[in-house]
Amino acid sequence: MTSSNQGRLIVHDPTLRDGQHAVRHQLDRHQIGAYAAAANAARVPVVEIGHGNGLGASSFQVGHSKISDDEMLSTAREALTHSKMAVLMAPAWGTSADLRNAVVRHGADVARIAVHCTEATAAERHLGVIRELGAEAQAVLMMSHMADAGQLAEQCALLVGYGAQAVGIMDSAGFYLPEDVTARIGSIASAVEVPVIFHGHNNLGMAVANSVAAAEAGARVIDACARGFGAGAGNTQLEVLVPVLERCGHATGIDVRRLADAADLAGQTLMPAPPSIDSTGLASGLAGVFSGFKKPVLEAAAREGVHPWDLFQELGRRQVIAGQEDVIPEAARSLATRGADR
Repeated sequence: MTSSNQGRLIVHDPTLRDGQHAVRHQLDRHQIGAYAAAANAARVPVVEIGHGNGLGASSFQVGHSKISDDEMLSTAREALTHSKMAVLMAPAWGTSADLRNAVVRHGADVARIAVHCTEATAAERHLGVIRELGAEAQAVLMMSHMADAGQLAEQCALLVGYGAQAVGIMDSAGFYLPEDVTARIGSIASAVEVPVIFHGHNNLGMAVANSVAAAEAGARVIDACARGFGAGAGNTQLEVLVPVLERCGHATGIDVRRLADAADLAGQTLMPAPPSIDSTGLASGLAGVFSGFKKPVLEAAAREGVHPWDLFQELGRRQVIAGQEDVIPEAARSLATRGADR
């Protein structure tokens, strides 16, 4: 690990972006403003805002957000007087114009580009735009369990070459165990001289342990959400992770007591119930399928009369990734037809 990967760990809070998946992207202005203010008071370093799938993603295919990107960003920017404001964009949904709007009009400090784990080249143009605009350019590889440690390191090195100032991986399906994280983060940290990012999901109940493993292996940016608010079985639980990291010797600069207050607010106002590892979340993790597919899988399985577990396994066999939601109903129909033919 190079010395540039060392230093204080930065906690990145995507509660107001990833959490949108759990409520069909229906957070309103008051909810966003109140939680952003609470996270700011707790001195959370970075707070990420937006539709669950990122800038420009509000659509029929993945769900319309309750309020526009502009409304979300302007509301959060007003509340984030200490914390940096971050946005995420996937090239399948957003455009360079969306990035310019977020940075120039709304003052986003950090912009992340999210691409599939073997498609770093898709981020090149957008990372260049972010650097030109003067925001911090980051890049993350989604569905990272689909690539080995060496492949991920190579992809992250490409991203750094394109201008990324921090790079890393998303455990989009909540598939990893700590040793998986250690191998991948260690390989990436040895290959790049910028901070390494880890974003965990909790389908197998390992998100906090995986995040600690990432920090121990050299990650310097760790994502976590209040109450674990996020897609499927949820994300790494922010108010649990931070004191655990502190006990492990990783200073975060966050006020833990005020962070607990922010988590209480999130639990009371953002979500009908905290995420839990139910049978479908477990099936998603074991199959290595994007956590955000939970609701469309349940709907398609019920419509076609197939078991959600079988549908997750079918999607895993097909290596379906985020953005391929249209495959879910077809896969359910295929399972139903095969079952009828037996």
